[in-house]
Amino acid sequence: MKPVSDLTEAEAALELTRLADEIAAHDIRYFQDDAPTISDAEYDALKRRNAEIEAAFPHLVRENSPSLRVGAARAEQFSPVEHGVPMLSLDNAFSDEEALEFEARVRRFLRLGEEKVFFTAEPKIDGLSASLRYERGVFVQGATRGDGRVGEDVTANLSTLKEIPKRLSGSGWPDVIEIRGEVYLGHEEFAALNSAAEAAGQRTYANPRNAAAGSLRQIDPKITAARPLRFFAYAWGYVSAPFAQTQWEALQLLKAWGFCVTPETRCVEGAEGLLAAYREMEAVRPKLGYDIDGVVYKVDRLDWQQRLGFVSRSPRWAIARKFPAEQARTVLEAIDIQVGRTGALTPVARLKPVTVGGVVVVNATLHNADEIARKDVRIGDTVILQRAGDVIPQILGAVPEERPAGAEPYEFPSHCPCPLHTPVARETTASGAETVVRRCTGEFACPFQKLAHLRHFVSRRAFDVEGLGEKQLIAFSERGWISEPADIFRLAKDEEKLAELRAADGYGETSVRNLVAGIEARRTISLDRFIYGLGIRHIGETTAVVMARGYGSAQHFLEAMDKVAERDPAAMEELDAMDQIGSAVIEAAASYFAEDHNRRAVQNLFAELTVLDAEKPKNDTAVAGKTVVFTGSLEKMTREEAKAQAESLGAKVASSVSKKTDLVVAGPGAGSKLKTATELGIQVLTEDEWLALVAGDR
Repeated sequence: MKPVSDLTEAEAALELTRLADEIAAHDIRYFQDDAPTISDAEYDALKRRNAEIEAAFPHLVRENSPSLRVGAARAEQFSPVEHGVPMLSLDNAFSDEEALEFEARVRRFLRLGEEKVFFTAEPKIDGLSASLRYERGVFVQGATRGDGRVGEDVTANLSTLKEIPKRLSGSGWPDVIEIRGEVYLGHEEFAALNSAAEAAGQRTYANPRNAAAGSLRQIDPKITAARPLRFFAYAWGYVSAPFAQTQWEALQLLKAWGFCVTPETRCVEGAEGLLAAYREMEAVRPKLGYDIDGVVYKVDRLDWQQRLGFVSRSPRWAIARKFPAEQARTVLEAIDIQVGRTGALTPVARLKPVTVGGVVVVNATLHNADEIARKDVRIGDTVILQRAGDVIPQILGAVPEERPAGAEPYEFPSHCPCPLHTPVARETTASGAETVVRRCTGEFACPFQKLAHLRHFVSRRAFDVEGLGEKQLIAFSERGWISEPADIFRLAKDEEKLAELRAADGYGETSVRNLVAGIEARRTISLDRFIYGLGIRHIGETTAVVMARGYGSAQHFLEAMDKVAERDPAAMEELDAMDQIGSAVIEAAASYFAEDHNRRAVQNLFAELTVLDAEKPKNDTAVAGKTVVFTGSLEKMTREEAKAQAESLGAKVASSVSKKTDLVVAGPGAGSKLKTATELGIQVLTEDEWLALVAGDR
C-alpha cells in the first residue's frame, strides 16, 4: 500500500471512494446484519487509512465519508426513533503516546496550566449501544444507536431485560432523561445460547456482541425475553435538567436509580492515572466473564466536558483506548490430550472464554510436549493468546507474575488416555533422531485413532456423508456396527440393524431414511476423494488430487500402492515423478499399505464403491499453470465448485496470497487476501470476470 505522502490527488480521491464504499458495506454487516466479515483490527485499519488521507487532502472529504458517519441506517423492520441528543462515536487511541496526547490536548484546549485533571476510566463493553428514555422516572421508550441521530425502536425488547428498571429507584432524577448504555451477553450465557441453537439446528453466533445484537433486534420480543441479555449504563443523552457535576457523581446516581454500572470503572488523575487504569483493565480482562475491547477515558468535570464540546462526530472530552485486537489475556484452566488418526498426541489448552479478533476462543493447541516446556505454561496460569493470521488461536506464553501459588510444571503423559492405556513413543526420523511428535503405539486398536479415522473419512472434504457426524459414529461404534469405513456402506444395506435403529431413541423412519440416502449418495466417489478419505499421513487434498491425476484410475492406484509397499523401485520412481510428491508422501504411502489391516480395510471399502476415473487436467486453457486464490463470498457457485473448476482447467488453487499467486478472484466481503493482492500488484477478478475468462475453456 502506497504511503499517504506519496499519493497523487487523483489516487487519493479514488482510494477515498473505495474506502467509503467498503466501510459502509462493513457497517451494514456489523450494525444491521450482526454478521461482520472482518476483524475489529482490520476495520480500524480501514478507518485510520481513510482519516490519514482526509487529513492530507481535506478538500477531498466526501459527503458520505466514514469520518462523518456513526453506525448504519436503521433497518426497515423497526420504527424510527430520533435521539434527543445524537449518539456519537468516540475517537480511538491505540498506544500510550496517543493516550498521553489526549490528556495534553485537553490541557491545551482548556488552558489549565498545572491544574489537576481527573478522568473516569471505564471498560469499553463490546455489545450493542442502546438509549432508554425515562419520563418522570418511568421507562417509556428504548432505541438502538442506528446512524447516531435516528435509531430503531426496540422498546418492547428492551423491556424484557431484568437489568433495565421499568421505574427508577431513589430520587434526584430529572423529569426526562435518556440513559445510554450497552446491551451485552456474558461468556457463559453466550456458550449456552450457542449450544442450544446448535442442538436445535438453528443459527449460531461468532461472538457475544453479534449474539447480543441479534437477540435484541428480534421482531418478536418473546425471543429476546428468552435470551439472557444484560445491560450496563455509562452515560446519558437528553436531560430536562442538570443532575450531577462530574461523570463520577453521575455514575453513582445511575447505580442509585437501579442501573448496573461497570464495577471496574475508576476515577484517576492525569496521564499516569490513565495509563495505570489501562494496564489494570488489560490484566483483569480475562477474568470479567464478558467482553471488553478497550478503556474509555472521559474528562470527569461536566462543565469542562461542555467547554470542550465536539469535533465532527466525536467528543473532545472522551476517547477510546483500544486493546490490541489480535491478542488477549485469559486463564488456562486445563490441558487435555487429543489423539489424532495417526496416533499423534496433541495437548489442547482449555481456556476461560475470551474474544480475540471478534471470535470467542475457548481452546488453543499447545502443539507438543516440547512447546509446553519451552513456554513453561501451567494449569492456572494467565496466558497471552493470539489468533495467528487472525484465524488460528495460539498461546504466546504465560504471565509469570500472575501465576497462582502451587502451579506445577505440566507432565506430559507416558501412556495414551484411551481405555487401553497404551504406551506413548516419541517418533524418530530415518536417521534415528527424535522428533517432537509423540504417538500412541496402539494403532487401530486404539479407539481414539479408530474414531478419528472414521471422522476424517465422513468429513466434508473427504466422503462428505450427510447425517453421519461424530455423535452417530460414536453411537454406531459402541453398538459394534462400524469399525472401518466399509462398515458404513454395509450398514446402509443391513435391514436388521436399520430396523433396530428405527426403534432407537432419537431416530425414526424419516431420520433413518435420510441417513441411508446420505450414505448411498457417496457410493460413487471421485478418485481424489477416495484417496484423501483413506487418511494416509501427509496425503492431504492437494496431494490426493495430484495422485488421482497421476494414476488415473482406482485400480491403477491400488496396484501401484501394493508395489510401493513392497518398495518396488519402478513404482516408487513413478510416484516420486509426480508434481509436489516427495519422500515424506512416499514413505507414508509405503508404510500405510504395508500394514495388512490397512490393505484389507481399503479392499473392503473399494468393494462397496464405484470410484470414478480422474479427469485429466487441461493444459491449453487461459488459466493452465496459474495459481489462483478465491476469497470473499461466491454467489454463482460454491467455493468447492470454483476450486474443482479451476483445477480441471489446469490451475493450482492456493489458500493464501503470496508473490507466487497469479490471480485472485474476489467476491463480496473479501478482506485481508484482497488487500494483500492489491499491495502485491496481483490481478484481481470479480466472480463474473473469472467466469468470462474461463468460459471458452469449459
